[in-house]
Amino acid sequence: MTTPRPFPFTPTRRGFVGMSAAAFATVALASCSSDAADEVDLETQNVGAMDDYAADVQFKATEPIKLTMLWTDWPKVPVEDSWRIFDHIQELTNVEISLTHIPFSDATEKRSLLISAGDAPTLIPLVYTGEDSPFVSSGAVVPLSDFAEHMPNFQKYVQEWDLGEMIENIRQADGKYYMMPGLHEVSVPAFSLVVRKDVFEEVAGAVPNSWEELHEALLLIKEKYPDSSPLADGFEAQSMLNYAAHAFGTTAGWGFGDGAVDGDGDELVYAATTDEYKEMVEFFRGLVEDGLLDRESLTASNDGSGAADISKKFANETCFAASGSSGTVIEFAQALEETVGEGNFEVTLIPPPAGPAGEVIEPRNFWHGFMLSSEVTKSENFLATLQFVDWLYFNPEAREMVRWGEEDVNYTKAEDGTIELMDGFSLDDFGINTKAGTDIKTDLGYSTFPAESTESRALKESYSTPEFVEYIDDVLATRTPREPIPPAPLDEAELEQASLLSTPLKDAVDTATLQFIMGERDMDQWDAYLAELDAAGLPRYLELLNGARKRFVEANG
Repeated sequence: MTTPRPFPFTPTRRGFVGMSAAAFATVALASCSSDAADEVDLETQNVGAMDDYAADVQFKATEPIKLTMLWTDWPKVPVEDSWRIFDHIQELTNVEISLTHIPFSDATEKRSLLISAGDAPTLIPLVYTGEDSPFVSSGAVVPLSDFAEHMPNFQKYVQEWDLGEMIENIRQADGKYYMMPGLHEVSVPAFSLVVRKDVFEEVAGAVPNSWEELHEALLLIKEKYPDSSPLADGFEAQSMLNYAAHAFGTTAGWGFGDGAVDGDGDELVYAATTDEYKEMVEFFRGLVEDGLLDRESLTASNDGSGAADISKKFANETCFAASGSSGTVIEFAQALEETVGEGNFEVTLIPPPAGPAGEVIEPRNFWHGFMLSSEVTKSENFLATLQFVDWLYFNPEAREMVRWGEEDVNYTKAEDGTIELMDGFSLDDFGINTKAGTDIKTDLGYSTFPAESTESRALKESYSTPEFVEYIDDVLATRTPREPIPPAPLDEAELEQASLLSTPLKDAVDTATLQFIMGERDMDQWDAYLAELDAAGLPRYLELLNGARKRFVEANG
C-alpha cells in the first residue's frame, strides 16, 4: 500500500522503549548534564527576534536567519529540487532552512546518534511524547518548558483546546519537558478498520459495531467468497492490535509503549501479561483459525507504506476489511474502480470496534512535535528561533500553508473557510483534483509529515473526504477515550537500566504474540511465555516504573 500515514514510531510518553541499548548507551555518554536555561540571556540572544511577536501574528525575522532541520526521507516522497515550501517559508519569515537527511528505514537510530554526537541540526521534528527521555540527562536538547512563555501560539492553543493537563503529563523526572508536541483540536484514532460497506450490508446486514459482530460478519463473507481472507492488517499486526487493544482493556502494537498499564491497585503492571491481553490474543487467533484473517498481512515487512499489497486484495475481492486511515479509503477505492467499477462499491473507515472493555478508544493524544538541539541556546538568534518554531508549528496560517501551499497560487479559501485547490494542482494522496498536473505534496513539498503535527478541526476537515468527517463525528459521538496511561518518568540511572530491559522484553512480546495468533504456539504455553518475560527481567523493569510512578505522584499529586 501507499497509504499516507503518520510516522510509524509509537507515540508514547516514554519513547526509550523503541531504542536499542547501543543507541541509548551512545546518548548517555554524549555529554555531561547542564541546565541550558541558566546559561541563556534572551536580552542579548535576541538578534532577528520580533519585539511585537504574539499569537496569530505573522513571524518575520528582523534580519536573515539560517536554521538547520532534520528531515526523514520517505521512500516514495523524496525531497525534490522543485519543492517550493522552503523558499516560501523563507519569503514569509526571513528564515532559510537547510536539511540534514536521514532514511526512513532507521530514522530513530540515526536521529539518536546525531544527537548524541552533537551533530544534530537545530530543529529535530517527528518527535513523539516520551522520545525526549533519553536526551534529558545529557543536556543534548533544550528544556522547552523553560521557554514556553516565549511561544504564544503554543500557549494559546493548549488553553483553547483544553490540553493543559496533558502537557503536565509529558514532564520528565526533573519536572521539565524537552519536546513540544503537535496539538490536535479533536483527537480520533488515525487508524481503524476500513471496510467494504456495501458487502457487509449485503452479506451481514450491517457494518459491525464490535469485534464479535465483525467475527460473525466475516464468517458470512467467507461463506460467500470462499477464496477470500476477508480481514487483513498490512502493518506487521502493529496497527490492528493497536486500535483493537483498547476495546479489550489493554495496549498492544504501535500503542504498546513501555507496556505499563494500571493494575487493580496503585501498581503498574505489564500489559502483555494481563488477562485482557491474553483474551485479545485468543480472539485474533480464532480469526486466523477460521481462515478470516490474512496471515501474510501480519508478517510481511512494512516499509512505512503498508505491506502485503492489501489494495490489490481489495481490488480482487479477496479482502473486505483492513487496517487503514482516511488515505487508505481513497487508495482502496481507486483500486476497486479498476476492477469492480466506479459506483459499484462503497468503502469507508469505521470507528474502532467495541470489545469486552466497551466502546473505548485510545486516550486523547498528542501528535508528533519537535525538539531543539541545545546548541541553539548559544546562538544570538535563540529568541528568534523560538518565535519561528512557535509560528511554524502552532500558528493557524502557518499550519494552513504547510498543508495547502500559497493562497491564491495553489488554493483558494472561501469566506466560510472552505479550501479548494486551484486548477492545475492536486493532492493525489487524498484524492483531490487527482492528476490535475502539479501535486502539491510530491512536486511542491506541502502536505508532507510536518503538516500532520498540529491541526484545528477545520484544517483537518479541509482535506478530508465527507466520509472521514463522518468518521470523526461517529467516533466523537459513540466512543469514549480511555484515561491517560499514568506518567512514570524515569531518572538517568533508571533510564539506562530500563533501556537494557525494555527492548528484549518488547521483542519477546511481539514474537510470542504473533506466534500465538498465527497458531504457531499453543495457548497452553501461556504460562511458559510469562516465565520467559520474568527471566528477561520483567520484575526489575516494573520495579523501576513503579518507583518512578510513585515519585511523580508525590511530586505532582
